[in-house]
Amino acid sequence: MTLQQLEYILAVEQYRHFAKAAEHCRVTQPTLSAMIQKLEDELDTRIFDRSRQPIAPTPIGLHILAQAREVLAQAARIKAMVEEAKGSFTGTFNLGILPTIAPYLLPRFFPQLMKKYDGLDIRVTEMKTADIKRALREGSIDAGIVASLAGMEEYEQTSLFYEQFYAYVARESSLSSHSLIRTSDLSGEQLWLLDEGHCFRDQLVRFCQLKAAQASQLAYHLGSMETFMRMVEGGKGITFIPQLAVLQLSEAQQQLVRPFAVPRPARHIVLLTGKDFIRHTLRDALVKEIQASVPQEMLAPLPTQQVV
Repeated sequence: MTLQQLEYILAVEQYRHFAKAAEHCRVTQPTLSAMIQKLEDELDTRIFDRSRQPIAPTPIGLHILAQAREVLAQAARIKAMVEEAKGSFTGTFNLGILPTIAPYLLPRFFPQLMKKYDGLDIRVTEMKTADIKRALREGSIDAGIVASLAGMEEYEQTSLFYEQFYAYVARESSLSSHSLIRTSDLSGEQLWLLDEGHCFRDQLVRFCQLKAAQASQLAYHLGSMETFMRMVEGGKGITFIPQLAVLQLSEAQQQLVRPFAVPRPARHIVLLTGKDFIRHTLRDALVKEIQASVPQEMLAPLPTQQVV
C-alpha cells in the first residue's frame, strides 16, 4: 500500500470517473486503474462498485476512503513541516477559490506567481464556500480564497482586499438613466441572480432585501456571472458584478455599470486556512502577491462601503 494509491482512490471518489481522476492525478488511465486494482487485490476487497454509473464506493470502500484521507492529511503535514522549516517554495499547494473571484483575480497574479516560484506546484480548483470549508477540514486543499462570512470561526482568515459590488444594467432597463442604484429601485426589475449557495448572491439578496423579487419570480437562477452579463448586454434585465470584473470591461461595457448609492455593498476577500496550518512563509508570499495585484484602494474598506 502506497500514498500514491491512496491519492488515486480519493481522486476517483471525487470525480466518480477513472479517466477524469487520472487526468487530475496527471497519469494515464491504465496506470491509475492498475494501481487501484493492485490495492484492492492487496486488501482483498473492492473499494469501488464499477457496475454503477457514475462509479460509487462500496460500503467498506467508504471506510477505506475516510481512513485514506486521514493518512494523506498527516503525510502532507509532515512534508509541510519540512518545507516551512526550510523556508522553501517547493512542493504541491492546493488552493480553492470561489467561481465569482477566480476569473477576475487569478489572471492578475497567478501567471507571475508561477514564474517567480517555478518549483511550487499550485493546483487551483473553483469551489463554492461550503465546499472550500469542507475541503479544508478534510485536508484536500491547503487554503481557500473566499468572501468572509459568519460561521468561519474554526478557520484562520488572512485579509486580502475589499471588493465593492456594482449593478450591470441593460440599456433598455428603466434604471439605465440612473447614475446610482438604490436597493428600492430594484423592485419589479428583472434580476439575473446566481444559484443559491453562491455567497456572492446570498450577500446581495440580504443587502438589497430581494425576497420580494424572488417571490414574484422576477429572479432567474443560472450558474455563471458571465452568462448574466451577456444577457444584460443583449438588452434584458440587471445583474450584479464584483469590482475586479469591472476593471476587465471594455469601454462599451463600462457604460452599463452603475454604482450603488451610499452605503455601497462590498465583500471582504480573505485567504482561509485551518487553525493548524503550517506553511506561513508560503501563505505570506501568496498574500503579498495577491495584494500587489489589485488596486491599492481595495486593501482597506472605504467609509462609503458597507461590508455584507
